[in-house]
Amino acid sequence: MMTLSLNQTGVTEFVLEGFSEHPGLRLFLAGCFLSIYMMALMGNIVIIALVTSSTGLQSPMYFFLCNLATMDIVCTSSVIPKALVGLVSEENTISFKGCMTQLFFLACSASSELLLLTVMAYDRYVAICFPLHYSTRMYPQMCGALAMGVWSIGSLNACVHTGLMARLSFCGPKVITHFFCEIPPLLLLSCSPTYVNSIMTLVADAFFVAINFMLTLLSYSCIIASILRMRSPEGKKKAFSTCSSHLIVVSVYYSSVFCAYVSPASSYSPERSKATSVLYSVLSPTLNPLIYTLRNKDVKLALGRILASFSH
Repeated sequence: MMTLSLNQTGVTEFVLEGFSEHPGLRLFLAGCFLSIYMMALMGNIVIIALVTSSTGLQSPMYFFLCNLATMDIVCTSSVIPKALVGLVSEENTISFKGCMTQLFFLACSASSELLLLTVMAYDRYVAICFPLHYSTRMYPQMCGALAMGVWSIGSLNACVHTGLMARLSFCGPKVITHFFCEIPPLLLLSCSPTYVNSIMTLVADAFFVAINFMLTLLSYSCIIASILRMRSPEGKKKAFSTCSSHLIVVSVYYSSVFCAYVSPASSYSPERSKATSVLYSVLSPTLNPLIYTLRNKDVKLALGRILASFSH
């Protein structure tokens, strides 16, 4: 099937522009990207290891955090290694198949994360607004079904966009004005009609960004209203602490996604897209382990137990 796609196009590889317009910053950026990637990788692997090995971290919240950590590893690993190659080499080329593969994994992880943030908001909504019914609503089979649904829908979305992109013809130029393969700059390079791609991008924006944003907003509106009705100051403080962590990540992630994707291809700005893409593909996966879990007492205790076992 990919052979057919390659026969339809005069381009067998693309050149990723990356940050070539700032040659003096290449080594500095390479150091930053490498450091952030290692932090993201280590932080998210630690979360997965803690959740899967600690009996005290078996609640739905930590199960979803484990899924989030996996998505963040997929997201950063599909983008940063290739970006690092571009920063330390003269020209950063990527094959047509490689570009479609990168597009698939990035679209899958990004759309799945938007869905998962909505599921996590619903989990907090049930925990705070209906604490007595939490165990009956968020039982293990339900959590497993929600996680499977998130991954399945994200993968289906990635398949649709990658399939639609692979059927387009690319006759040249072949320079992608980005540091990874992304839908808007690729559509600008196509020499065949991109009407269907643009329509499906708008549909995806409406579903994954707008609808999920509204559902997350609705969940937190109910949560905040419920917290304000609490009489216990300690209860309010604990609930607000949980919500604030999630809200910070949701705000950063949605802000970057809105800037990067919710705009027509004709108004695409390479510089703006690179900056916003760094937020959701590089910084957000690095900050998530810190914001969501390392401030949490249960996670700190679990981490302390594992470190203590190694010291003995």
